[in-house]
Amino acid sequence: MSLPVSPVYLAREKTDLLEPPERLCSSGVPNTPETGTNRDHLYTEAFSVFYGVNEAVRKVSMAIRAGHVTAIIGPSGCGKSTFLRAINRMNDLIPGCYTKGRMVFDDCDIYSPQIDVVHLRKRIGMVFQKPNPFPKSVFENVAYGPRLHGIRNKDQLIERVEHCLKQAILWDEVKDRLHDNALGLSGGQQQRLCLARALAVNPEILLMDEPTSALDPRATAHIEDLIGTLKGDYSILIVTHNMQQAARVSDHTAFFYEGDLIEMGDTKNLFTNPVEKKTEEYITGRFG
Repeated sequence: MSLPVSPVYLAREKTDLLEPPERLCSSGVPNTPETGTNRDHLYTEAFSVFYGVNEAVRKVSMAIRAGHVTAIIGPSGCGKSTFLRAINRMNDLIPGCYTKGRMVFDDCDIYSPQIDVVHLRKRIGMVFQKPNPFPKSVFENVAYGPRLHGIRNKDQLIERVEHCLKQAILWDEVKDRLHDNALGLSGGQQQRLCLARALAVNPEILLMDEPTSALDPRATAHIEDLIGTLKGDYSILIVTHNMQQAARVSDHTAFFYEGDLIEMGDTKNLFTNPVEKKTEEYITGRFG
């Protein structure tokens, strides 16, 4: 059984200029009642990531709820960013990196040889720790993805760029600077531009790897407000070292430690009544 057309797509159908998402593979893996209901956008089963002989992520099984924000917390080196990058196969670019277990999206194991990785990354977008706009104009940064995926009509591109900049709460600040080099924007503006660029290809899942760690408090507040605005239309995974941020923006929180998923649950419950002793020690600052 395949997942229905994403509720994310349906919510944006009237404004979207791209085609509905194609299946990742011709024949999928049937969902399981425990983790594969249509409320789960993606799930893993005993999923591990290796760098050579080093197992950086160890047999993680978890599900990501559609339209919710999931935060991943844990000390440096615990595997949280490695796990995040594995979701849209950014780790393919790292020599010696390989995976075991299953990661399932759209009924397909995304590590199957038949998966089109470019198509996967269109549906699972990513915003990185440091803003990384292209050395192009503001307009071209956002138009790049839609043009790559087949939109050539100038009016449609203009409409798409404006729509995504408004989604990123950036339009009013750059509408008179669309043809200026994006590198001239402030750090916070650059990060919101990178978010608009990710949104421009109509992803279903957004991965955010410590998106505010290089930003000042005001720019951080902008990004956090954006996450609250976008959730519901997108499934968002955010890696953060800031536990207060995780508590503010997320619906669910996963705690990683030394490559293991120690605990995952409702954010409020995890922070106020953790099940695992190691989780309690981390959130109360006994180590980090």
